[in-house]
Amino acid sequence: MSLAAVQKRNDVPYFGLVYLLLIVAAIVLLSPLLFALSLALQGPTIAPDLLPRDFLHLDWNVFINVFQDEPLILRWIFNSFIVATGVTTGVIISSSLFAYALAYFNFPGKSIFLFVALGSLMVPFEATLISNYLFIAQAGWTNTYQGLILPFIASGFGIFLMRQFFLTLPRDLYDAAMVDGCGRFRYLWLVLVPLSRPAIATLAVYTFLNTWNQFYWPLLVTNATEWRTTQVGITVFRNFEGGAVFNTQMAATLIVMLPTLILLVLGQRQLVSGLTAGAVKG
Repeated sequence: MSLAAVQKRNDVPYFGLVYLLLIVAAIVLLSPLLFALSLALQGPTIAPDLLPRDFLHLDWNVFINVFQDEPLILRWIFNSFIVATGVTTGVIISSSLFAYALAYFNFPGKSIFLFVALGSLMVPFEATLISNYLFIAQAGWTNTYQGLILPFIASGFGIFLMRQFFLTLPRDLYDAAMVDGCGRFRYLWLVLVPLSRPAIATLAVYTFLNTWNQFYWPLLVTNATEWRTTQVGITVFRNFEGGAVFNTQMAATLIVMLPTLILLVLGQRQLVSGLTAGAVKG
């Protein structure tokens, strides 16, 4: 028997153990979602079990009942999509422009701007909640999309991520483009942005998920039911006739989680490559 065959034979138990551990880890990580699905399918009850008692009579109609009990849930999903898309677009544009200046240009106070951008990561949003709300309220932007979007269109994390990625690209590309008569904005749009798709995709996924899952800010700046976002809207399913209805609440939670799960699965590869791309150069 050849050495390669022996090694291949010895690798079978090793890879089998690895895959077994990965399956166990996946089940553990998915257990909250599986438990939520279990609660949703058990029917209306105030004392749900860990697993359904009767797997032959699962209540799949609960997902339809969610839309019947609260027709505005589609409006809430639409609101969350508009807000998350607007914030993501604003963060990508502002972060790219700011990072481009920090990575390629020399100007007075460059280091200060960088430290301010990084310092904003250390300030919790709760510390600026009152000032942001007063500004939005005085501008008359409560119960509006701009009130939900504008406070978040700049991100210190996005600036740092894009700057780190820009620094990994050869400086010779910029010098050659300038020699050929390419303007600075044209270089950013035609050269830098296409090469930065992994970092942009990472920033887009990260920002979209964070914005979709916001609760406190939409709760604060929206007092009209039709302007709620999903995370605020699904709280109406918590109580019904004086008691908690777990199946409807869990079904609504799974429905509003579905877009983010799809986005996370589709953007997983870009998310990992973008987060590690700027790790070799500072």
